[in-house]
Amino acid sequence: MSSILVLSGSPSAVSRTAALADHLAGRLRAHGHTVGAVRVRDLPAEALVRADPAHPEIAGVVEAIAAADGVVVASPVYKAAYSGVLKLLLDLLPQFALAGKVVLPVVTGGTTAHVLAIDYALRPVLSSLGADHIVPGWFVLDQHLEQAPEGLRVDQGTAAELYRVVDAFSGAVTARRPLVPTS
Repeated sequence: MSSILVLSGSPSAVSRTAALADHLAGRLRAHGHTVGAVRVRDLPAEALVRADPAHPEIAGVVEAIAAADGVVVASPVYKAAYSGVLKLLLDLLPQFALAGKVVLPVVTGGTTAHVLAIDYALRPVLSSLGADHIVPGWFVLDQHLEQAPEGLRVDQGTAAELYRVVDAFSGAVTARRPLVPTS
């Protein structure tokens, strides 16, 4: 069974991005993966701002990433890029924290003018962290996400394409082969 970690980079307490990250975690669990989740906003602000990788909660995230076969990185768009709280966490990760991982970037935003935030802002950072395989990410318009008492509702047209990308990520994680032979 593959292990996936979902990182939600929204700083907001009420967040469509966090709800989408939870929604996608559920879909990946339904595919048979073990899925863990980290909401970056819940990590100690002082440890993030002071760049303290030795803080137990930050070290725990680093260990969870190391143990995962795949990582979903979800963020809202802020100033044509990903969120600052996500940047704080990514800056604390070891240089090759994503080596050997399959990574899925997912970004939410209010306008399609920000669709390139994945390729021009987030993907280069994920690549610099050594990700072996960054699958094509997906941009979701805020207006296509509705939080309801029974859970997140994703616009039908958006859901079809989003799930195609998530399912491809799931398949890539499942098919992943160790880069170094094990004995």
